[in-house]
Order: sequence, then structure tokens, then C-alpha cells
Amino acid sequence: MPDPDAVTVLVPTLDEAETIGDVVYDFHSAGFSDILVIDGGSTDDTQSVAHEAGARVVEQTGTGKGQAVREAVRDHVDSEYVLMLDGDGTYHADDAEAMLDPLRSGDAEHVIGDRFADMRAGAMTALNRLGNRLINGAFGVIHGEGFGDILSGYRAFTRDSFEEMHLTADGFGIETEMAVECAKRGIPTTVVPITYYPRPAGSNTNLHPIRDGGIIFLELYRRAKTNNPLFYFGSLGAVSTATGFLVALYVGVEWVTQRISHEVLAVVAAFAILVGVQLLMFGVLADLILSLHREQLRERE
Repeated sequence: MPDPDAVTVLVPTLDEAETIGDVVYDFHSAGFSDILVIDGGSTDDTQSVAHEAGARVVEQTGTGKGQAVREAVRDHVDSEYVLMLDGDGTYHADDAEAMLDPLRSGDAEHVIGDRFADMRAGAMTALNRLGNRLINGAFGVIHGEGFGDILSGYRAFTRDSFEEMHLTADGFGIETEMAVECAKRGIPTTVVPITYYPRPAGSNTNLHPIRDGGIIFLELYRRAKTNNPLFYFGSLGAVSTATGFLVALYVGVEWVTQRISHEVLAVVAAFAILVGVQLLMFGVLADLILSLHREQLRERE
């Protein structure tokens, strides 16, 4: 493991007074001296509890976890390595060494902790498990990488690799965005097994599964535009073409069986098919251009 003095433990928080003290104490006991709690304007005692436990506490200027992480690394982290985790007590310092070792050895620049390797009873609801599996599957299909648990909040990364990323998400989409950037930019990434614990009694989650899950799916799809244009434009083209054919089939059946003409629908069907085919062609061309661009970048390295 890297020298703990070369590591900043980064903990974004919002109303985590019930757990943040134990989290800070846990990592202090493991030898980490620089524990940065960046708080999103908690209305409870999160900031004072974290400060009393020995953390360096900063209140973020904006809102959302993603904005907090970007601001923290940009303005408040000087260490070579960052160990990032949530302040809800679901991640423990026992896994810190495993998370940081790939960075020290040079095997990776970004490490993701796989919660599914050892998920304790009650740590995740059945709905959240299903959503995580669907999102991880979609990520693999869209971006061509199997990172196992892209929504994990337990991350370790070099400060330099973080600065390579173009991150814009403000909320819980930050983990997804980081995984996409790792795949897109070829940042060496590895996945290590960790233990994921249930939230302690008395603490409340800030996660809204349906809303945040929808945001994450949209982020995955939006990011495919530059990382996998064939999938992005091809899927839009396939939907448009299929819709056009279905409308055309309806128009044809109506004409043959009822002698009813649907001129407007016929125009709509033709337009949808034309647009769909053009999107498919554009996707193929964009994918070719992206492949050539990546090949040129590899030749320059």
C-alpha cells in the first residue's frame, strides 16, 4: 500500500451525522492522516462531528456529489493518491490496502471496489440489486468494458488520472461518468473485491433508486455518443426504421383490406424509414472515424 501520508481519504457527505464520526475514526485508526470531508450543506451535525473526529472539513460551493468530488480534487487535494468513499458507514478501512495496492504497484490508475464480492445481508435492497445488475450489463454492452460494479462508491485513483477525465455530472451519476471516462480514455482500471455493509441503524440514505437509476441510464446512453457512436446512432436509427416499417405495414393492410388510404401516415412512414437509415449510416461512419482516431493516438504514444 502507498504511504498513507501520500493518500487523501475523500468523503463526500450530506446529513451523515449518525455515521461520519465512525468513518473518520476507522480510517484514522488505519493510519490515514489526511481525511477530507466535503459536505453538501448538511442540516444536521455532520460537519461538527467530522471535525471533532479529526477530519479536514470543507463545505462545497455547489450541490450534488459529483460537483463535490470535482471541487474537492481540484481545490483541496494535493496528494498523489485519492481514496474515495461514502460517509454512510457501508465501506470500511479494512479494504483500503487492497484498494490502494494496484496504484502503488503501477498495475492500475483507477480502482473500483466490487460490492457484490462480499455483500452483507441487508446492505442492498432487491430493487437496488436488480438496478445495479441492469446498469452494469448496459455499461458492458454500450462501452465494451466489464468493470463489475460501476456504481460502487469505493474508489481509489491517482490524482493525475482524475485530471484526465472530463466530468460534468453533479449528482450520483459521478461514479458512472468516471467508469465511462476510464473506458473512453484507456485509463488502466482494475476491480478488487470489498465488503459492503448495511447502513447503521438511524442513518438515512440520500439515494432515490428510481430517479437516480433513470439519471444513470440516461448518462450511460448520452456518453455512448462519443464512446460508441455505432450503438448510439444505430439504436436511434433502428427504432426509427422499425417504427416506419410498422406504420407502413398498417397503411398497407388498411389499403388492401379496407381500401382506405392514409396519405399522411404513408409520408410519416417513409420519413421515419429514411431518417432511420441515415442514422444507421451516420453511426457506421462515426464509428469508423473514432476507430481511426484511436489508432492514430496509439501510434503517437
